[in-house]
Amino acid sequence: MKAKAIIIKSKKMKHLKHLFYTFVILSGTIYGQDIKPEKISFKSIDGVPITANLYHNNDKLPVILLCHQARFNKAEYDEIALTLFEKGFNLIAIDQRSGGTLNSKVNETFVAATKLGKPTAFLDAEQDIEAAINYASDKYHKKIILWGSSYSAALSMYFASSNDKVKALIAFSPGDYFVEKKGTLKTKLADFKKPMFVTSSKEEAPELTKLISKMKLTKNQVQFIPREAGVHGSKALWNNNPDKGEYWSALNNFLEVLIN
Repeated sequence: MKAKAIIIKSKKMKHLKHLFYTFVILSGTIYGQDIKPEKISFKSIDGVPITANLYHNNDKLPVILLCHQARFNKAEYDEIALTLFEKGFNLIAIDQRSGGTLNSKVNETFVAATKLGKPTAFLDAEQDIEAAINYASDKYHKKIILWGSSYSAALSMYFASSNDKVKALIAFSPGDYFVEKKGTLKTKLADFKKPMFVTSSKEEAPELTKLISKMKLTKNQVQFIPREAGVHGSKALWNNNPDKGEYWSALNNFLEVLIN
């Protein structure tokens, strides 16, 4: 009976999602309203104010924390977050202190950290991600889906392997960037059992395969290798990437598991 109930629930969810999508226009409007994030701010571990975009959907829906790549900011997810919102997720896209200007939008956490005389190297942003995990978990009273891009994908892997507030991992172009100070991710991930979606450009794929080589992948753990060249980081999903379709298709299959 338990298995049957799960199947019925799954069918119901698909039906509800179908009805939901009939009212959604993928240009970023829903029910005739523009989808605009709420700008929020909360403190990092060392007190630096973190600026973020909150896409609040429904308290009962899953929440994804979106972390950007080097020299970028939360604007990396301007397009991506709209699509994820429409799929039925709450989202928080943060400015980490290690980043910069993107699409004429300033990284406000970097500016704040600089004014306070705080360092802004990659590992200095680790505390920003930790604070954001705590914020998201406390706000929605549930475990979160942690999403990283490039250097933040690597940091997200460390957090996902050790932080009980993280229930699943999405990582675009992670690498073993912090071996010297944090130990190799190969070892950290050896016994990793949480749902995981990792991907990269086609060129980066062999190194990513090595990175997770000690894992015994389960059905909810996926490495997606694009057929075409692909690109580095979460911008693989941007509208201007000609290969975005195959990334979205693979990611959507993974997200179906997390939405239920």
